[in-house]
Amino acid sequence: MKRVVVTGIGAVTPLGNNVPSFWNALIHGVSGAKRITRFNTEHFKTKFACEVTGFDPLAVLDKKLIKKLDLFSQYALVSVHEAVMNGNVNFDVLNKDRIGVIWASGDGGVSTFEQQLSEYQMGNKIPRFNPYFIPKRIINIASGIISIQYGLRGVNYTTAAACSASNTALIDAFNYIRWNKADMIITGGSEASITESSIGGFNASKAMSENNEEFLQASKPFDTRRDGFVLGEGAGAIILESYEHAVERNATILAEVVGGGLAADAYHITGTHPDGAGAVLGMQMALNEALISPNDIDYINPHATSTQQGDLSELSAINHLFHQNKKLSVSATKSMTGHLLGAAGAIEAIICIKSVSENIVPPTINSSVIEPEYAQKFDFTLGSAKKKNITYAMNNTFGFGGHIACSIFKKFC
Repeated sequence: MKRVVVTGIGAVTPLGNNVPSFWNALIHGVSGAKRITRFNTEHFKTKFACEVTGFDPLAVLDKKLIKKLDLFSQYALVSVHEAVMNGNVNFDVLNKDRIGVIWASGDGGVSTFEQQLSEYQMGNKIPRFNPYFIPKRIINIASGIISIQYGLRGVNYTTAAACSASNTALIDAFNYIRWNKADMIITGGSEASITESSIGGFNASKAMSENNEEFLQASKPFDTRRDGFVLGEGAGAIILESYEHAVERNATILAEVVGGGLAADAYHITGTHPDGAGAVLGMQMALNEALISPNDIDYINPHATSTQQGDLSELSAINHLFHQNKKLSVSATKSMTGHLLGAAGAIEAIICIKSVSENIVPPTINSSVIEPEYAQKFDFTLGSAKKKNITYAMNNTFGFGGHIACSIFKKFC
């Protein structure tokens, strides 16, 4: 099996449109929640979300290309551009047949779909659709566009696993490189779901916070006062490659990927297993693959959406495996970024990568009344970031349908 390392990262987030600004805001405990500006929220129960602001695709993309892309694909390409620059990758001197793209999205071009359908319904019912309507809305188009942009002919597809999609994509990319089926893979995920149908749909399912008066503090993971998640958007891009390939091109190695666990709750269409059965299995599989024990993990970035059932089941799962780990830090960064759905795993993988490389645990903000059964068992890093030597960090993501994806990052040495 090949060793797999991280050599480039890029981000478009509610906290900043590149990795340095995102990370700086994150470790300083900044909330990304804002009043929704994309549409009129007068009749919606939730009127806030974690929107990306100040995004300028023209800084990276051609104007003609932008017109052909939904916002989720624009986020993808801009984040990948930063990762390529960050990783000092010159594709022209590399074997592009051995470089692939495994990307992720939950909703794909949902805003394009809504816009086009609305124009059709409000018009005279003559079907005058944009010629790029289909490629703009399908979820696999981002992976295809990334490969076209850089001429990459290796493995290319999109994972569809709801909120665990981009962590699943990363684990798939990790496996392809380990199996020597690729030298390098661009992986990650993007989402642009702050739309009428998404806000309305999540409100209908009672999953989203309606705390419009205190929206900056609305996301309260693991807090007894939580009332649902806050929707986010953006993209995270990660360049993975084999250790040998990275050394050969003299790349700077940011971290190593050492384990990935994919499993299922097999319990409920939207709810998680009360005991976190799938989460336990996914985390244990990742630990087994990394050849480490629960006591070796220094930091977990949990799924922690701030929903009643989800948070409790994850706490139960973490406690099941890590109850003897007295040094474990657990911080829920969705309290700042919101929930990026299919892109959540990618953004939180970048957080884990930065944590192991810089020895910083980012904070959990807004939460203060932690579930009493677990409040004293782990360090939830409440309010402020902390310096800590981090050798291993775990990234948990869970999705509707019971999808489980858990990855482990190691400090490179």
